[in-house]
Amino acid sequence: MNRFEIIAALFGVVSVFLSVRQNIWSWPTAIVNVAMYIVVFYRSRLYSDTGLQVVYVVLNFYGWYQWLYGGKNRTELPVTRTNPRLAVILVAIGAVSTAVLGTFVSHNTNAALPYMDALTTSTSLVAQWMMTRKLIENWIIWVAVDVVYIGMYVYKDLYVTSLLYAVFLILSVMGYREWKRSLVTREAVPVPA
Repeated sequence: MNRFEIIAALFGVVSVFLSVRQNIWSWPTAIVNVAMYIVVFYRSRLYSDTGLQVVYVVLNFYGWYQWLYGGKNRTELPVTRTNPRLAVILVAIGAVSTAVLGTFVSHNTNAALPYMDALTTSTSLVAQWMMTRKLIENWIIWVAVDVVYIGMYVYKDLYVTSLLYAVFLILSVMGYREWKRSLVTREAVPVPA
């Protein structure tokens, strides 16, 4: 356990807590968090997770913009549900990218857990993209992937990061409940004719 990992973890907690609250400051704090985790994961030879953090930097800038201007007429983006067609596409993207990334990493690096790392990476990318679009089901995916991450990080002796993902697990449950409340409130408001 080192101070750098602790600071990175703290930025992660703040970021996810702010996401639960639909606070726009979740995005800049997330950028700091993932930039620091590029270093943490690289040092631990979790190369898929290292690459994931790089992509997260880009997705966090995208999410920041979407939350501010991604709604109707460039307004704030509301919480919505994932339609079934999009859900099938996202599952397919996750499965294919897991297979491709896992195979590539297992054959070309000394990765510690190539397929598990690829699965969590691919699933996290899908969930993160869903969060940028404020699709409520992103929280369900985060709950599932956080459970896997906790075990993987304990196995790699990243105890602070494992604890971080336990906190993320709790925050994901809270996020789902909070966003559900927001969605139900929005759906209850009649649309002007």
